[in-house]
Amino acid sequence: MPELADAVLPLIRTRGDLYRWSAANAHGRDMHEAIDILESHLATADAADAYAVTHKALASSLKVIARADDSSGIIGDACRRLLDLHPRLAAAASVPPAKLVKWMFAFQLDGDVDYFELDPVAYAPALGERGLKAYRERLEEVRTSIPAKSLDDWRDPHSHERWVLEWNDRRLAVLDRDVEAIIRTHARDRRVAAWLEQTAEALAEIGEIDLAIDWAKQATDFDLGHQSVQAARYWCKLLGEHRPTELIEARRYVFDRWPNGETAANLYSAVGADWPSIEPDIMSKLATNPSGAVSFALHTLHDPQRAWDLAHELDVESDRLWMSVADAYERIDWVATLPVHRRLIEAELQDADARRYRSAAVRLAHLRKLANGTEHAAGVDEFIADLRLVHKRRPRLKQEFDRVRLP
Repeated sequence: MPELADAVLPLIRTRGDLYRWSAANAHGRDMHEAIDILESHLATADAADAYAVTHKALASSLKVIARADDSSGIIGDACRRLLDLHPRLAAAASVPPAKLVKWMFAFQLDGDVDYFELDPVAYAPALGERGLKAYRERLEEVRTSIPAKSLDDWRDPHSHERWVLEWNDRRLAVLDRDVEAIIRTHARDRRVAAWLEQTAEALAEIGEIDLAIDWAKQATDFDLGHQSVQAARYWCKLLGEHRPTELIEARRYVFDRWPNGETAANLYSAVGADWPSIEPDIMSKLATNPSGAVSFALHTLHDPQRAWDLAHELDVESDRLWMSVADAYERIDWVATLPVHRRLIEAELQDADARRYRSAAVRLAHLRKLANGTEHAAGVDEFIADLRLVHKRRPRLKQEFDRVRLP
């Protein structure tokens, strides 16, 4: 173990100040490098040694993230990689079940942080029958040790313990392949679309595909909110994998419910050669979502002319989308895009922002390249001169213009 530990643990541990975002990101990358090294040695390392290093790395990682600005999630992802490895290596190393149960409860109830879960389904092979029995008994001890929740007191001092119990109830229902328990623990009072989707996911996990599809459809139909949109993606995914003959109808249903570029693209992919027969109706409905219609024409149909026409016809407001349309339409008629480019550049420079300055400068350099040697070259240079004059009190903008050698 010394060689593996020496290669891995120094990259995980640090005494540095990680409250700075950049420092946290840099250390997070070191942590991923450490886990890469660990994973590369799993095939040849002694199982007990690999588990010991992983266990120590996980403990150190939690101490690191507890004092880090992990806004980017890099350190958190490293912690999750170790959490994925831990149960597999615990089983391979034959860690005593009693010791593992004790650690699992310490992690969940008394850990350095409380935003990671342990999955008893993943740990089941390591725990074995006796370990799972002890684990369930310990859960019941926790359950009976806390008072019933008062509906009048929102400051519940036992909220974390209740959350741990609910999480374990859901995962143990999956482990037991108990359909009724899965529905009871996941769907709860059925007042949230995401809970219905979680029910579908748990049912799919145990192979109850028909039930999973039904619950995913219930989540899709719950309302028109983002959780139902997400559920619709999962519903169609299940159908594509298990009932492909029903996928086109489902994609059409989802499009009619949420007519936008994404749902139109999914429908287009599903119908294949039959697309021309439904295209007029789909494009008509997409007109109610201008950005979706233009994005669909540009990115799915790969038709810059149609995207250009729709962008003008439907009066698209998104500058980002206009940039994409103008860039694509240049190959058809670059002169026609000049007014669009000018408007977008002027919009970029409305606010003092170094990133916008850089973007505007690059776009202007691109315009000069397009216009070079044509009758429009002088007009582009005059536009640049006007911008320099209007924004003469912005030295950073001048610097960006000079960097790309604008006149």
